[in-house]
Amino acid sequence: MKKYLITISIALAATSLSATGAMPLYKDASAPVQQRVDDLLSRMTLQEKIDQLQNRASGKLEDIDKIFAGRSFGTTHEMSMPAFDCAVMYRALQTYMKTNTRLGIPVLTSAEGIEGILQNGCTIFPHALAQGSTFNPSLVRQMTRAAGEEARAIGIHQILSPVLDIARELRWGRVEETYGEDPYLIARMGEAFIEGYQEYDITCMPKHFVAHGTPAGGLNCAGVSGGERELRSLYLYPFEKVIRSTAPMAVMTCYSAYDGVPVTGSYYYMTELLREELGFDGYVYSDWGSVERLHTFHRAAATREEAAKMALEAGVDLNIDSSYETLEKMVADGRLDEKYIDRAVRRILTVKFRLGLFDAPYGDPEQVKKVVRSKEKIALSKAIADESAILLENKNGILPLDITRYKSIAVIGPNADQTVMGDYSWTTSDTDEGITLLQGLKNVVGDRVAINYAQGCDWWSRDKSKIAEAVEVARRSDIAIVAIGTRSTYLGRSPRYSTSGEGFDLSSLELPGEQLTLLKEIKKTGKPLIVVFIAGKPLAMPWVKENADALLVQWYAGEQQGNTLADILTGKVNPSGKVNVSFPRSTGNTPCFYNHYVTDREEPFDQPGTPDEPKGHYIFDKPDPLWNFGYGLSYTTFRYTGCVLSDTLLTADGILKVKVTVENTGKRDGKEVVQLYVRDKISTVATPVQQLKAFDKISVEAGGTKTVELTLPLSELALYNTRMQKVVEPGEFEIQVGSASDQIHFVRTIIVR
Repeated sequence: MKKYLITISIALAATSLSATGAMPLYKDASAPVQQRVDDLLSRMTLQEKIDQLQNRASGKLEDIDKIFAGRSFGTTHEMSMPAFDCAVMYRALQTYMKTNTRLGIPVLTSAEGIEGILQNGCTIFPHALAQGSTFNPSLVRQMTRAAGEEARAIGIHQILSPVLDIARELRWGRVEETYGEDPYLIARMGEAFIEGYQEYDITCMPKHFVAHGTPAGGLNCAGVSGGERELRSLYLYPFEKVIRSTAPMAVMTCYSAYDGVPVTGSYYYMTELLREELGFDGYVYSDWGSVERLHTFHRAAATREEAAKMALEAGVDLNIDSSYETLEKMVADGRLDEKYIDRAVRRILTVKFRLGLFDAPYGDPEQVKKVVRSKEKIALSKAIADESAILLENKNGILPLDITRYKSIAVIGPNADQTVMGDYSWTTSDTDEGITLLQGLKNVVGDRVAINYAQGCDWWSRDKSKIAEAVEVARRSDIAIVAIGTRSTYLGRSPRYSTSGEGFDLSSLELPGEQLTLLKEIKKTGKPLIVVFIAGKPLAMPWVKENADALLVQWYAGEQQGNTLADILTGKVNPSGKVNVSFPRSTGNTPCFYNHYVTDREEPFDQPGTPDEPKGHYIFDKPDPLWNFGYGLSYTTFRYTGCVLSDTLLTADGILKVKVTVENTGKRDGKEVVQLYVRDKISTVATPVQQLKAFDKISVEAGGTKTVELTLPLSELALYNTRMQKVVEPGEFEIQVGSASDQIHFVRTIIVR
């Protein structure tokens, strides 16, 4: 009681100081956050409150007053300046907010940061899909810690990532922004991503809440079909894990509707599910235009004003576009209760106080020169790229290349002399900031081997005019390396002919343009064919599987992409990436994710056919992927020699520990991803044939062994039963341990009582 009275006395004393003209309580850094929020909110006009619910884009240093006109907004962003110039501008902007606005409210500076900070000159790291294929959360944490240091120096306090969407619809252009097709992998990567930035007091914004990544027809923003069980079991899983473990201060909404309900305008999704069930206590930030689209796209609101009212009442606190400017008039007309504005402002101000913006909002322009794109950060970008590349085929051990055996190498293809960056990197369309495969190989082989280059074809059109030149180059070389795939360019920087990325969806998953024709013509030369697939998503490549001597996959790997590919091709780096999105056999072979229901692939009454012998399931093909989730080769070999369970009879609140011993039976040191999957043998509702529930990436020396312990909380076995209750049903569960979802080396059974 005495402590409580002292607290009240301090609060009253602070209020008294404010009343007598001394420093306002909200400016007192020693006061509790909620008291500071209450004090500031009580001083704000309606217009000042509504400004806090909006974003105002920044511009040039000399235009600050013209852009902001003495008003403080909730957030701001800048997407075209060099890092140093942006740091100078943001420092001046925060000073302006402090001295040239009535209440001195700082602005929350935002940036895209999915593959490094989106300011010119910052380190360009591998894109999210490449981060996922490392199966190494600690590397992702190191990446965002490095990017966080750059952001902090610039004066950026909020990152508009990570993407927790699940890549199940491969025609969708934004597959490259995801961590893959598995919700557990996505959650692990998302947690690591946020934790790295948090070390520099930078908040992240998991997106797109919720169920955005499986749009109808693969079309960006299209509706997503499904029911409540699928929503909770699948799409909500990464958000729940990430929110509970990292407590992000912001979440971004999605454009789409789920089961016919536009998510951005839904009180159920934005408040009941996100806040009341998941415990999220930050603020909700709209995706660009998602509020306006309640009117213009979904037709859920008759007017722009109704769309703004719907979103605000649902729980969308800050709108990136302009419709929230209509709120003031709606309050005046009695159509909107001001309590909804106060609720949203309170949430935004709370985040600003928690981040310390009222007390220390500034970056350090001079520090930018020291930390941005340092040698250490470029080396880290290369290390992540090294672990992300996936070796899918290596017939007769043709890789790594023994350079002493070749006098000349043909380097061919539309992606051979182009560093392909992801759709949220700061580069221009020529991407000169990165290292291409061609340059990387030249760096490695020097003058020891002649390198002959030809483009062959572009990445998108039906132009075959350059294929003959490429064939001739292959003929006069000892071996051909052909780099194919997709291209992606950041939306704001004049993308041309992109075949992947936001807004660039595919109707077909076959190789775009004449790339397959190029491959077939090179194959006819009889020269060994190494295919390097540089892309933002899997495509259908059955011909490559059958005909290439080797296939190396590299999701967009940042500025060091070419050096990584060259080092892997020549053996300096041993590949260790694993497939995080399964590869389809054809467009019609999708979806092809591994964690399907038992009824959704082959069934006991029929079997798939072939073109030579049609049958019935599919008539001409198999329903399985070409390369399945978790798969990836190495230049060494591993043998799983032991699997010991801590127990086989457990309760629903128990924890299972599984010790797995792996032997490196080859002649090279290597890294292996030990994967643990679970299958519920009998359940009251359908459950997947496999679900990844633990993994660890380990390094094993040649000839050595290593034992890793994987931990499985039994709560991970929960399902939503027929009454939509989340329960762990008693019974038998299969514990599968292996090197891929279709390469299981140990199967054990546990019983849950």
